[in-house]
Amino acid sequence: MQKIELLAPAQNYECAISAINSGADAVYIGTNAYGARKNAGNSLEDIEKIISYAHLFNVKVYVTVNTILDDNELIECQKLIQKLYEIKTDAIIITDFGILNLALDDKIPPIVLHMSTQCDNRTVEKIKFFENIGIKRVILARELTLEQIKKIKKNTNIELEHFVHGALCVSYSGCCYMSQFIGKRSANRGDCAQACRKKYSLINKKGEFLAKNRYLLSLKDNNLSKHLNKLYEAGIESFKIEGRLKDKNYVKNVVLYYHNLLKDIPRKSRGKIISDFTPNPYKSFNRGFCDDYLFNKKDNIYNFHTPKSTGELIGEVNGVGDNFFSVKTNLELNPQDGLCFIENNDLEGCLINSVQKIKNGYKVFPNKKINIKKGVKIYRNIDQKFNKTLENSKTQRKLEINFIIDKDSVSVFDENNIKINYPLQDFEIAQNQEKMKENYKKSLFKTSDTPYLVKNIEFKSEALRFIPLSTLNEIRRKILEELSQKIISRYKVKKQKPLNIAKFPLDEGDYKLNVHNSKAKEFYETAGVKISQMSLESTNNTKKIELMRTKHCLKRAFLGCRGEDELFLADDRGQKYPLIFDCKNCEMVVMSPD
Repeated sequence: MQKIELLAPAQNYECAISAINSGADAVYIGTNAYGARKNAGNSLEDIEKIISYAHLFNVKVYVTVNTILDDNELIECQKLIQKLYEIKTDAIIITDFGILNLALDDKIPPIVLHMSTQCDNRTVEKIKFFENIGIKRVILARELTLEQIKKIKKNTNIELEHFVHGALCVSYSGCCYMSQFIGKRSANRGDCAQACRKKYSLINKKGEFLAKNRYLLSLKDNNLSKHLNKLYEAGIESFKIEGRLKDKNYVKNVVLYYHNLLKDIPRKSRGKIISDFTPNPYKSFNRGFCDDYLFNKKDNIYNFHTPKSTGELIGEVNGVGDNFFSVKTNLELNPQDGLCFIENNDLEGCLINSVQKIKNGYKVFPNKKINIKKGVKIYRNIDQKFNKTLENSKTQRKLEINFIIDKDSVSVFDENNIKINYPLQDFEIAQNQEKMKENYKKSLFKTSDTPYLVKNIEFKSEALRFIPLSTLNEIRRKILEELSQKIISRYKVKKQKPLNIAKFPLDEGDYKLNVHNSKAKEFYETAGVKISQMSLESTNNTKKIELMRTKHCLKRAFLGCRGEDELFLADDRGQKYPLIFDCKNCEMVVMSPD
């Protein structure tokens, strides 16, 4: 069976270690430059420490270098890639074709290249092109259906990575220019202002409102946890969790949740996960979950009420008093929990000051006066007790090892038979053999502060040498440190094969190819593409252009695909954006104002 990879996000060193200990087979993380999450950068020193720990468990580390670069940045990025190669980074995730040009000319080391979802990877032809030039892996567009994924797998022989959990961009990734247009903050350069999470109105050509001051471009979060077997059978090799801006508690909870779901499928990493809590993704940040893209439904994908976390549904209000309300629920509520509900098409909320257990639920005393009605659904977006559990969790990842005690040595070996031997000839034979045997066990089983779990201690001699317990402890520490060093030294980082020339699926391309430097332009031309226009960030030509192309359609949501064709999206300043409906492809396009 094909081994699969659970790929986890890491904002920083702490998140990366949490992800590895919770069951990730790989983590992806950004440096202090050129990553698509500008606020999630890390030093090379921290990344090197993460790599050492990860490789102990055969966990891979991918570094995001997935923004488009100008010519000067490309020179600096070239130096960064060299350093990432030297610290044994397993792969870099890239968007800019200038880096492909550097690889083609052997101007960067043979570090494995993965093509980011920012490359708009949604057609067989595009993915086949990457395969033909020698790319190892592509990260698929989130909008693909299961059937489209199967078609891509059938027609290519390249590793496929797919998002299974986390935030959804409303636009095809790499095709969104709203943030750049509105405030000169380019999503393609890692500085997205999240224009999709703001309020808009939908109006017709008469100026009539179909929807007013709603979060019309805000989508729910992705959750494909019920369909992992389908994705596996369709050919996905890497199941990716979104969230490089999320904290360690989010990472612990969500990664362990997916790790548990994937226990029966062969995995790419090693080690036993010893957890001390039951994960629940509804208790971490979420805007409500959906799986609509995978099955081409698109009916439950949007959340027009709020772009904030709603958390888990806990029940319904069944009574309201002067300073309390009662909630019908089977869940436990506690002081300092955060509750929220929808009021007048917006999210309202409160903290719990105190609760009183009643029949079928709780009487809740909030920390402020709120306008709440009977029958309203109540959600919990802060579970104080669960958060403390995550904060205090000692979930660990351990490699199982065995010790063999002989007359003249103590040796340790792991499941791959990597072995370390420590000589004992300098010590005298113990007079009390039974007590010495117990001391060996007492010392060698003490590995809670190490990445190891002792499975067995085998005694092959009836003439054990006398070693003081403190010395035994020191021998244990030394022998396990040597084992770690040996395991890491034997880890082999794969190398990128030389790139080839291949024909790109298009003959001509404009700003939507995001060509931001001369080397990227050169690569496209080598691949048979005439570049008629450089990136939007280069030219800033914003007249009658596509600002966003999306599978989310407001005409479908409000008019059931019928009725008026001329509709506009209006922001809170009254700026109107014409909408174009590509019904053949079931896509909506947000255009720049006339």
